[in-house]
Amino acid sequence: MNYRHAFHAGNFADVIKHITLARILTYLHEKPAAFRVIDTHAGAGLYDLTSDEAERGGEWRTGIARLMQARLSDAVMTLVSPYLDIVRAFNPQRDLTAYPGSPLIARALLRPQDRLVACELEPTARKHLIRALHRDPQGRVVDLDGWTALPAFVPPNERRGLVLIDPPFESRDEFTRLADGFAAAHGKWPTGIYMLWYPIKERRAVEALADRVARIANAGGGSDAKCLRVEFSVAPQTADSGLVSTGLLIVNPPWTLAAELKTILHELEKPLGQGGAGRFRVDALRG
Repeated sequence: MNYRHAFHAGNFADVIKHITLARILTYLHEKPAAFRVIDTHAGAGLYDLTSDEAERGGEWRTGIARLMQARLSDAVMTLVSPYLDIVRAFNPQRDLTAYPGSPLIARALLRPQDRLVACELEPTARKHLIRALHRDPQGRVVDLDGWTALPAFVPPNERRGLVLIDPPFESRDEFTRLADGFAAAHGKWPTGIYMLWYPIKERRAVEALADRVARIANAGGGSDAKCLRVEFSVAPQTADSGLVSTGLLIVNPPWTLAAELKTILHELEKPLGQGGAGRFRVDALRG
């Protein structure tokens, strides 16, 4: 799977991922102690929805554009407002022309005491990301492969925070690398929050990843499951379909997150569904 994000920015997978990211960071605001966000595969930071790539893919039209137009309950609107407010801030003229990637969404939710480390190796994407975070004292762009950076930057000095692992899935062994990378980082920082993104194309690979991550997360014992699985599908998977299902594994999730996501995703099934309502699942995994 080749996932050049300029073609896919603002699609349904971004919507689900970034709503979840915003909910986690909002939860971290509840304590005054500083936290750090480590984005291992940060991308370009800001995506032009009028570019040839975005126009050719057009996926944002069935993602963020539909969400912006959806009629949501007051309860759900309260939960997604931190995310939508950030998107609107990059589109002051109301027309959707730009979409912020995960490092800019995370940066918008940092307090003065918090920090962001964004890793990007691809030269063009890194150049755009540096421009987006130009001279920002709280956002640091690192010219380093995300898999190398992952164990190197944990635990952070703050001892609180989130590691977002969102690889491009351009190589066949990416699921294995994702599991290995998480295992190495978790071994050094077992109390951090981890958010792992994956596409759903081959269910066997997805289940192997989920089983391994859940076993590692829950190895310390305890009565509560320490791994949350979130998946969302906009259409049935067929042999020739593109990306229609996506998932997240969240290790050490905030205790409020599962209920919040069930509430949110239930109302997103219709607006994000393609040719019918979408489907979601939110499960606690014990390994």
